[in-house]
Amino acid sequence: MNRGPEPPIGDRPIGINPSFVEHLRAVVPERTAPPAGPSGEVAVPHGTTVVGLKFGGGVVMAGDRRATEGFSIADDKMEKVFPADEYSAIAIAGAAGQAVEIVKLFQLELEHYEKITGDRLSLEGKANRLAQMIRQNFPLALQGLVVVPLFGGFDERRGGGRLFYYDATGGRWEEEDYHATGSGGRPAKSSLKKRWRPGLSRDEGIRVAVEALIDASQEDVATGGPDPSRGIFPVVQIITADGVDRASDEEVRAAYEAVVGEGAR
Repeated sequence: MNRGPEPPIGDRPIGINPSFVEHLRAVVPERTAPPAGPSGEVAVPHGTTVVGLKFGGGVVMAGDRRATEGFSIADDKMEKVFPADEYSAIAIAGAAGQAVEIVKLFQLELEHYEKITGDRLSLEGKANRLAQMIRQNFPLALQGLVVVPLFGGFDERRGGGRLFYYDATGGRWEEEDYHATGSGGRPAKSSLKKRWRPGLSRDEGIRVAVEALIDASQEDVATGGPDPSRGIFPVVQIITADGVDRASDEEVRAAYEAVVGEGAR
């Protein structure tokens, strides 16, 4: 039967699946990246596990260094915890490229606000603005580019650290003690529940965060554990009244060795 000429690509029906990626793969498969695994999903690097916790002086935020692409390791030195401004930091999990772009835009907006008004946005205001940006990403989240960050900082008005977490729709909640998100979020949070206590010192906070990431790496294949032979350790940011301070590799190595040494006994 002669069905007539093939309609132009733009006029072909999408069908019941609203996914643009699936439509593109169906009509022009050569334009899409090769599948990452047997399920046929588009290969997009994803950041895995990040944690945040309060301590006596503020907030500790940490992330492992692995990014995965389907069943493969895309990067084993990825950084997932970034200063948002002088008194706050953001940790990312989810679609790596999209997450990093949101971080860059968020940093730029906070800097722009400070230049225009001559004052910093309140920590609550920063958390709300990030929620709006995550909500704006929701159409891409429906395509699999989900971004679920942690946000924490030192609230100068309240005189203490605060920690916020989000879902893919931009829902925002404040966490009183600790939180973890990403593929290894569940074992990491179980570790935090076991080790966290009020009034931790800076060194204790770093150790608890590192231990949570180690525990996550032992339960979740997408989470990368510390690799001392290659000098790969979690990125740890500490936010206090003095601002954001990245823990040195020596501090993180010492925390790792303390955790491993305790487990060997």
